[in-house]
Amino acid sequence: MEKVIKPASGYIYLFMALAGIAASIYHFTQEMAIVGGILLFLSIICIPGFFIVEPNKALVMLLFGEYKGTVKAHGFFWVNPFMTKKKISLRVRNFENKPVKVNDKIGNPVMIGTIVVWQVQDTFKATFDVEDYENFVHLQTDAAVRKMAGKYPYDDFEAENAEITLRSGVEEVNHSLELEISERLEHAGIKVIEARISHLAYSSEIASAMLQRQQATAIVAARRKIVDGAVGMVEMALHDLKMKDIIEFDDEKKAVMVSNLMVVLCSDKSASPVLNVGTLNQ
Repeated sequence: MEKVIKPASGYIYLFMALAGIAASIYHFTQEMAIVGGILLFLSIICIPGFFIVEPNKALVMLLFGEYKGTVKAHGFFWVNPFMTKKKISLRVRNFENKPVKVNDKIGNPVMIGTIVVWQVQDTFKATFDVEDYENFVHLQTDAAVRKMAGKYPYDDFEAENAEITLRSGVEEVNHSLELEISERLEHAGIKVIEARISHLAYSSEIASAMLQRQQATAIVAARRKIVDGAVGMVEMALHDLKMKDIIEFDDEKKAVMVSNLMVVLCSDKSASPVLNVGTLNQ
């Protein structure tokens, strides 16, 4: 588990090291070589203990293979010179995953690309629990996309189902993707700030066929709306004619009128009027 430590100020130990070097030179001039040599050795051996931490960077400290803590404060510090230091960035990072071919809920191959914004939160897990945390982020994102895609169809061709789809349920799908990636990256001490789909399309081998299906579905839906509206208008026309006692229809005449009105209202082209100079029965 991560343990944050605050090491000693480097300026104090830098002054002590410089003072030790100056003292060793003085003892050498006084023909006290042994004392001068010891002071010089101690001063030089302290030098590897100095280090600088930049903002939003951290150093993981190890002493002979044992984890001693993580330095997250930025500045100039000094620690035991025998400690091993491993740098790790705490900055917010993002990457755009190239579109990968996955199967949606009903088995259609689709291409999905993602953008993930992430940040190292636990330096201990990121350093010791996974081999390479950056590569881990990429691989687990791919796996999360494949699992998430299997939960939703690409599109809903049956509007009455009102099912969340990859294409229409943007907010729900992105939220599901973010949760899936966060759960996987938690093992590496990675915090997912945002995850969203950046590219979504049918795979090339079925793109043309699915486009035709979408167009056919749209045409059928439009026709259904037209028919529903035409039926309502015919019903209203017959009701108004009857209520105002304009003309009396028997069943045969009513059927003819309904047929003509439906043709006029549902036709793609403008109706051509035909003048009847005889009776209604001619």
